[in-house]
Amino acid sequence: MDRTERFHLIDQMLCNQRAVTRAQFLDALEVSPATFKRDLEYLRDRLAAPIVWDRELRGYRYEQDPDGEQFQLPGLWFNTSEIQALLSMDALLANLQPGILSKHIEPLRSRIRMLLDEGDHGVDEIARRIRIVPQAAKAYRSENFQLLCQALLARRCVDMTYYSRPSDSSSVRRVSPQRLIYYRDNWYLDAWCHLRAGLRSFSIDAIQQLAIAGESAREIDEATLNRELESGYGIFSGADTREAVLRFSPQIARWVSRETWHPGQRGDHDDNGFYLLRVPYSQDTELIMDILKYGAEVEVLEPLALRERVGARIAEMQALYAPD
Repeated sequence: MDRTERFHLIDQMLCNQRAVTRAQFLDALEVSPATFKRDLEYLRDRLAAPIVWDRELRGYRYEQDPDGEQFQLPGLWFNTSEIQALLSMDALLANLQPGILSKHIEPLRSRIRMLLDEGDHGVDEIARRIRIVPQAAKAYRSENFQLLCQALLARRCVDMTYYSRPSDSSSVRRVSPQRLIYYRDNWYLDAWCHLRAGLRSFSIDAIQQLAIAGESAREIDEATLNRELESGYGIFSGADTREAVLRFSPQIARWVSRETWHPGQRGDHDDNGFYLLRVPYSQDTELIMDILKYGAEVEVLEPLALRERVGARIAEMQALYAPD
């Protein structure tokens, strides 16, 4: 169980029993003595829980309040990842278009909001003070999303008409859906493309027409999916990766050095305070877009091909603003 669940259980045991022994806590929580000690310290120091050791009872208990009131855990004591997860789930469910999950969405949202609403801070106050703001979300046809979910779980192929933005053209292809990915506020489908005989990631909003086929979907194991589609930078990746070496100025390095661009990245500072970031990539489209947003604060050192492509894009931008 996670830390939040442990805190709830510790509180419940102290409220329901006259005293709780250390052995009873360790058995119920299934943690090491060191973890239990850290949990007690957090409850006492950060949440002001009046937990004391009773020598006569040989166990832990809540110290009696002079006014006779029962101690209650404060309502908002989630850590950053917990509060982000709850708010992100609520925002994601709120933005889902009607489909096969419609009747299940509201109960899920109610449960999430109930968790946020426990204790001293109401969910409306939390939502007003802490927000998850989506960016650049693309619109997609809800019926396509619904059919994809059905085919994905039933393990059936789908026939679709897919629009390619780079070539401004559409193609008809059969794919075996493997998994749906929610990435940077947009939905993508990882699938085996029978037309290209390989794994591809498809943007859901670019699917123009879709129908479930009678053919069973080709199954790709998880390790292969991760190796082919997650080894490089960005959503449209591939197993054949190269390493980009980016040098960020000392000023912007204060921010970038704390960011995770890719699980396989490596980064270090040089003697002059510049931050060198090494990140694996296969297709450079998304990487170039992220490099350009830092302007003159970043320089591509390697490979030469990536440096030249970024330079060409910068030259094109300069031409737009050149005086007549």
